[in-house]
Amino acid sequence: MAVTDRAHAEDLDAADPLARFRDRFAIDPDGPLYLDGNSLGRLPLATRERIGGVLDAWATRLVGGWSEWIELPRRAGDVLAERLLGARPGEVLVCDSTTVNLYKLCAAALDAYRLSAQRAVITDRGNFPTDRYVLEGLCAQRGLVLRTFAADELLGPQPEDLERELADGAAALVVLSHVAYRSGALADMAALTEVARRHDAHVVWDLSHSVGALPVALDDAGVELAVGCSYKYLNGGPGAPAWLYVATDVQERLRSPIWGWFGQEDQFAMERDYAPAAGIDRFAAGTPSIPGVAAVETGARIAAEAGMAAVRAKSLAQTELIIALADAWLAPLGFALGTPREPGRRGSHVALRHPQAWPICRALIERGRVVPDFREPDTIRLGVAPLYTSFAEVWDALDRLRRLVEAGEHEHVDATRSRVT
Repeated sequence: MAVTDRAHAEDLDAADPLARFRDRFAIDPDGPLYLDGNSLGRLPLATRERIGGVLDAWATRLVGGWSEWIELPRRAGDVLAERLLGARPGEVLVCDSTTVNLYKLCAAALDAYRLSAQRAVITDRGNFPTDRYVLEGLCAQRGLVLRTFAADELLGPQPEDLERELADGAAALVVLSHVAYRSGALADMAALTEVARRHDAHVVWDLSHSVGALPVALDDAGVELAVGCSYKYLNGGPGAPAWLYVATDVQERLRSPIWGWFGQEDQFAMERDYAPAAGIDRFAAGTPSIPGVAAVETGARIAAEAGMAAVRAKSLAQTELIIALADAWLAPLGFALGTPREPGRRGSHVALRHPQAWPICRALIERGRVVPDFREPDTIRLGVAPLYTSFAEVWDALDRLRRLVEAGEHEHVDATRSRVT
């Protein structure tokens, strides 16, 4: 049976061991096809119930609820650590935003390792903008030099790239993304971390586009520091709290630059100077959003129940289907693949490049009733979330994309850029 036959996708759905998880998400059967789980995941039905329970506890127990809530950021972190991140209990904390957590860990590393003003901070030019902005700010504050290097546009940073950048011994800190936000390229975390270690540099990893989509082994890879969001493949909801990871053997050496009462060693001994708590708790700051953390824990437990090996297998099969259909249907229409073809080198979204990507994306949403997203300058991203994306959805989305471009429907949409793309 040809991959271009819809029956092929239907057969894949019939054999899918994760198909049962789709019923555990809020999905409008009459709604658009959704291929943007790499930006914002769907709502798990269990999260409605979980947050409802938090609201009921707030209504009935009031401040007494804190006896249960106060440990929640660490408990949720342990779920992530042990079942999704290949880490140990007490190495992950759910808190703040990815941006704030990245600032905390980068600043803590710069302080702890007493890095001089002559040393540089390094990232690749294709890294996610907020990561670059955080580093720009830190370097401006501390008199450091921010060096960016041009990695392969398709494959992302390679060990040989980092080896070259670190050869002069000037680098203090490296910030890299595990999965590239634009191309979906998957970095070799262990190899890149080892390159940095050989040159006495420290790496902070951003796992926003990989946690919940593929197996991660932070401890095995020798990672010291990592951050990530929870609203993509963990389905924590818009603006959900992020998480940070600090390996056990470096926790006591580091001190967060943001001193808050949740990071104090004796939180309710208030008439005293600040002293950081032991372990991962020292990276907490202010009062956490309990409904938000509860949603993150709920989403993480669903992903853990499915199992990352099964999630990864389905993700690769679905992105393979996108690539095969793009080759057959879209390449003749001027599309080019912007994601690695080799399965082991990509995450869970596929980038399709086209000179008219923006109006095509608008037409796909407005006329094709398919939700992807757009990234400058010419990329449409199609993200699969294996817990709820079906193979038939993938086939139908590519079919609709093909038909509307063939018909020239993208030439008749309002191409004015909106704030959200």
